Amino acid sequence: MLNIEKKSEGTKLTVGLIGRLDTTTAPQLEEEVKEAIDGVEELVFDIAKLEYISSAGLRVLLSAQKIMNRQGKMTVCNASEEVLEIFEVTGFSDILTIV
Repeated sequence: MLNIEKKSEGTKLTVGLIGRLDTTTAPQLEEEVKEAIDGVEELVFDIAKLEYISSAGLRVLLSAQKIMNRQGKMTVCNASEEVLEIFEVTGFSDILTIV
């Protein structure tokens, strides 16, 4: 189960993720991001309450990063130790801006 909380401030969009980002929930996040990303210059994923991320979830973040490379910047913030470890093992810590 994944809950997505979006907060828009001008050209900044913050997406809060709560729960599990896996094969089942990744398409939901991908759809929500695609619908909301037009005109966004700063995209922030707040993953403080993200319990787990699978390769499908990583793919959605990578896809969002590619779009934001063209139209602004993207950061991922408040990652738990478990999620940070997944980013490091997969090499995503070198691709994503994690704060």
